[in-house]
Amino acid sequence: MVLQTLDRGLTILQLLSHERSAGMTVAQLAAELDVHRAICYRLIGTLDAHGLTARTADGRVRLGAGIAALAASYEPQLRRAAEPVLAGLAKQTTATACIAVAQGDVCIYIMSVESPDAVLHMSPRVGSRHPLSIGAAGIAILAARQPSATDTDAVNLARLQGYSITSGQLQIGATGIAAAIQPNRAEDLSGWNAEASVSVIGTAELNIPHAVTAVAAAADHLTRLAAT
Repeated sequence: MVLQTLDRGLTILQLLSHERSAGMTVAQLAAELDVHRAICYRLIGTLDAHGLTARTADGRVRLGAGIAALAASYEPQLRRAAEPVLAGLAKQTTATACIAVAQGDVCIYIMSVESPDAVLHMSPRVGSRHPLSIGAAGIAILAARQPSATDTDAVNLARLQGYSITSGQLQIGATGIAAAIQPNRAEDLSGWNAEASVSVIGTAELNIPHAVTAVAAAADHLTRLAAT
């Protein structure tokens, strides 16, 4: 059973996550939720009280500092280890480097670093999601699981190769290459409890052989060295 008030509050946070710089007005949020403004004001008041939202000088609503505190507590071992690895991977491939995790049957991006040298950025927003069964990041996670009769050809191929490649599945013109982070192979990842993959997302100009090698190395590095 979905609790309507909780669902609306979480929807507000999701909407604001896509408008991180400008924020949204109460009227805009009420329209998105299809509720009266008075209801929206009460929802935002509760979120404000917990530090999850904040108001700008002109009254617009933005994500609050409490969101950062919650994000920092999510898999801190992985996040600390991943930041420099993603930056190096993005620089090396001239593409956007990402970390994604599985939640149920959905793939969610939790970190993203754009290459400073890329002319055109293909970059998923942190918090964006899609089914595990599509996109390189999700397929790589599925390939790291035990084989199943329901595995697709793409998953079986990724398991055989050790990485997945997709093109145009999530965004026209975007190519994704991903490999799973497999902490069960490491001895120093105490506290780990997430299925994850590291990937790069670039344009058709992406040097695929070079990127495959770089992604595989990053995945192996994170598997062995993600924070202690």
